[in-house]
Amino acid sequence: MDRDCDRFFVLTGGPGSGKTTLIAALAGAGHATSVEAGRGIIQNQVAIDGPALPWRDRALFAELMLSWEMRSHAVAQATPGPVYFDRGVPDVVGYLRLSKITVPGHVEQAARQFRYNPMVFMLPYWPEIFTQDSERKQHHDEARRTHEAMVETYTGLGYQLLEVPIAPVEERLAFVLDHSRL
Repeated sequence: MDRDCDRFFVLTGGPGSGKTTLIAALAGAGHATSVEAGRGIIQNQVAIDGPALPWRDRALFAELMLSWEMRSHAVAQATPGPVYFDRGVPDVVGYLRLSKITVPGHVEQAARQFRYNPMVFMLPYWPEIFTQDSERKQHHDEARRTHEAMVETYTGLGYQLLEVPIAPVEERLAFVLDHSRL
């Protein structure tokens, strides 16, 4: 593994687990972060009435997520210090598996090639904060299954998972910073 990637920390889990709020807190504390691919792609595709929406074409949506995550990884290479990712390339593998779509070889290759710190922050399903909106149309059951798919995917790729406690964002922020000291 490229040792430089040790400074790349992934936060993942199902929808509605507080990832984006935690990423925003990390950014607010002055840390480099990435933007979640899924929500950004949905916003862009809705704006142009595009086909790459998860409720129109899950495989095409996954291809755009892969491209977005690979670009986020490349941008992080040029960013000094730790970088915190709102999901990573392996999330695309997990999404495809969850969707019961065969994972193409190039997506598997990307997940093996674009690496992150071996420790991944897993945010558990948190039903009390889970909400649906115009971009998050999943139901509670799919949120739980997404979490399980990410656990299976990241573990299968050799990552060690560290569950982020269900707690106020300030406590979660402190937890992530304490456990990501390089």
